[in-house]
Amino acid sequence: MEIKTGYKQTEIGVIPENWKIKPLKELCVPNGLVRGPFGGSLKKEYFVDSGIKVYEQKNAIEKNAVIGSYFVDNSKFSELKRFEVFEKDFIVSCSGTIGRIFQIPHGAPKGIINQALLKIKTNEEVVNEKYFLLYFEWEKFQERIIDNTQGGAMKNLVGMSIFKNTSIALPSTLSEQNAIAEALSGADNLITSLEKLIAKKKDIKQGAMQLLLTGKKRLPGFSGEWEIKTIGDLFSISGGLSASRDKLSDDGYCYLHYGDIHGSNKSYIDVGEEYPKIPKLQVNIKSVTPKSLLNDGDVVFVDASEDDEGASKHIVIKNQNNIPYISGLHTIVLKSKDNSLVNLYKQYCFKTNAVKKQFKFFAVGTKVTGISKTNISNVQLLLPPTKGEQSLIAQALSDMDNEIEELESKLSKYRLIKQGMMQELLTGKKRLV
Repeated sequence: MEIKTGYKQTEIGVIPENWKIKPLKELCVPNGLVRGPFGGSLKKEYFVDSGIKVYEQKNAIEKNAVIGSYFVDNSKFSELKRFEVFEKDFIVSCSGTIGRIFQIPHGAPKGIINQALLKIKTNEEVVNEKYFLLYFEWEKFQERIIDNTQGGAMKNLVGMSIFKNTSIALPSTLSEQNAIAEALSGADNLITSLEKLIAKKKDIKQGAMQLLLTGKKRLPGFSGEWEIKTIGDLFSISGGLSASRDKLSDDGYCYLHYGDIHGSNKSYIDVGEEYPKIPKLQVNIKSVTPKSLLNDGDVVFVDASEDDEGASKHIVIKNQNNIPYISGLHTIVLKSKDNSLVNLYKQYCFKTNAVKKQFKFFAVGTKVTGISKTNISNVQLLLPPTKGEQSLIAQALSDMDNEIEELESKLSKYRLIKQGMMQELLTGKKRLV
């Protein structure tokens, strides 16, 4: 590949001739890169109810210095003072959700890092702190600090000797570093403001759900007592056709695996629209019981979850063209007995706190919680007396969902734009000075 005039080839790609490649350790002050203490240094018996904060992974992951409930006394703090964090230090998560970085802000609680973190104190005469943070968060850099050698879903941070020597491309002047950081920070600010707006809209919708779906707030023009009915009153309940994930492919009949319900952030599946990406199972469709074939308006719950919160996870089926769709492993199918619930209302009525509380009550198990068809049939719903009120409630909530979806689509575009900017600016393809 021909290299453009004014650029050079390095071990991490083509960069401007006057840029430098520096290992992480050379961007830090002396002893500025420290891995958290061994686990034995911070056993449970050393924690106290209040005192000096112990920073955890979630502080880095959620970019929040305040959350957390682990503390040590002054004696233990003095023993582990090497691991103290200060304003402008960076903390990095090292296991599980790895590589997340957070800069300790002004006024953050005095504290030390635990064994799942490392701390970095950069040398401000060598690297602009904003440039460093943005470069560290860049996906191209993240790929180089994640250890994939063991395979599987669980990733780890590379060993400290490798980590310290991981290279960063660095503009030779702090002014150019600052210009890049400011440009990318502008994109970051747009993304952050949109994230906050989406969070606010979701909170408003959550509050509206708890009011509208319980009758605490009525829409204009409606009156009359709400009714209590069980899921068993409203639906016939059956199981799905068991097939493991490795039997699924791109050929055959659409198949709903319980993992796809857990993994979805939507309240419905539109079979027609999503057909190409729905997993398929090669099977004689005549051998599948009609109870396991999903029709428009059916509701499908999972019967197994890794936590109580997931016990009520479900999806509503949109299938107006009656495309064969098989409900699968670890699913419970609800089919309306009398169509007394509006289909759109089904997307919301199982999400009230009262309903979730019942699912948690009925869920059994330790590592994996499960719920039976019998127990689901006993879950109670508080329902409006007319389908007209159901429709208007559901439409109001759906309008909120559509607004949130539009904002999330815009957020995805902003993130893509930022990634493109990072690729241009952090490699020097585009120069700002």
